[in-house]
Amino acid sequence: MAIRLEDKKQIVSEVNKAANSALSAVLADYRGVTVGNMTELRKAARENNVYLRVVRNTLLKKAVVDTDFECITEVLVGPTILAFSQEDPGAAARVLKDFAKENENFEITALSVGGKLLDATQIDVLASLPTHDQALSILMSVMLAPVTKLARTLIEVPSKVTRGVAAVRDQKQEAA
Repeated sequence: MAIRLEDKKQIVSEVNKAANSALSAVLADYRGVTVGNMTELRKAARENNVYLRVVRNTLLKKAVVDTDFECITEVLVGPTILAFSQEDPGAAARVLKDFAKENENFEITALSVGGKLLDATQIDVLASLPTHDQALSILMSVMLAPVTKLARTLIEVPSKVTRGVAAVRDQKQEAA
């Protein structure tokens, strides 16, 4: 079905806006996936704040011009579904990786992070990145560790003195 010029411009504008605010992109071939499964994928994407869109390759090439994701134009072949991570760099990778495990016809073709095109085999690396909350908790535990060790060290000095005095008391009681 033909798309009107105004609709094409709107699609390009929408995808360009999403690309400018995205942290990472994942491309996949969705041939052979049922409509019901695609609906589940869209639901999972919404829950994880992932922009998911099926776009014609010619429109996608125009939409990513002058963005960090211009490198994906090299791999645009066949029907492509595009996923942009909006808040968490690994969100789109996690959503599509989990979906690909359940659907053998769904194949991840490429990734892009920081203006670099990555092979689909790197999906595990991108998907394993911590979420924003996880990264904050890791940072806080690293910042808290030296303070905790200092407090334990300072508490240990009086504890050693107390144990030493108790040992001397026990010796004197045994001697008496």
